[in-house]
Amino acid sequence: MVQSDGQQWNAQLYDSKIGFVSRLGKGVVDLLAPRQGERILDLGCGTGDLAREIAQFGASCKGIDSSAEMVEQARMKYPELAFETADAHTFRLGESFDAVFSNAALHWMKRPEEVIESVRAALKDGGRFVAEFGGSGNVGRIYKAIVQVLKSHGIDAEARNPWYFPTVGQYSGLLEKHGFEVRYMELFDRPTELVDGDQGMRYWLDTFGGMFFAGMTEEEKREAYDECCALLRPELFNGAFWTADYRRLRFAAVCR
Repeated sequence: MVQSDGQQWNAQLYDSKIGFVSRLGKGVVDLLAPRQGERILDLGCGTGDLAREIAQFGASCKGIDSSAEMVEQARMKYPELAFETADAHTFRLGESFDAVFSNAALHWMKRPEEVIESVRAALKDGGRFVAEFGGSGNVGRIYKAIVQVLKSHGIDAEARNPWYFPTVGQYSGLLEKHGFEVRYMELFDRPTELVDGDQGMRYWLDTFGGMFFAGMTEEEKREAYDECCALLRPELFNGAFWTADYRRLRFAAVCR
């Protein structure tokens, strides 16, 4: 997972409570269709689960992430694989790849053209760029609740917004501008069940929304989380578990 300004990642919490990120990313691995002997880069690799999944196809997979804690966890879990700390906007690894893969990471990168330029520089001619991330309207209800709650605390949520959720037209245009041919792109709803019953939304806010609540005391955070949950409960809690209102943008593109 790529670290946004002000966002700190807890790798242990990520693995124990947010495991759905890697589980749902396996469909993107299928779209990538790794082949024996290919060299593949996992961009925003988090704690390494999908890099390992790719390697099981016989490919050589390297992971990079801007969070040193995530990279350390990935190295401990999968010492046979290579992981590095690097900024996805500016990375240059001095090696070329048959494909760049990314799951649930590109929406943390607020300078998408720089990311695409870096990906293009890492790929061989004809190489593939395959990814899934938050698209236009992703977590729309959750974000609306955060905005409303923070406004009551005198905080401008938009000024702290770390996310980039583009439309199909916006992102395909950027890819084409930087030398990619888009072979497939889809924006779709994917309501996602959160773990731990009534606590699920609080874990989500703590893991993915920490930057919005920066500077608050622990008591103030708990109060803000409770206020968000109260607003969201009628639509996103069914009495047993919370559902995050995800919308995903999935694509496959090839270097021209």
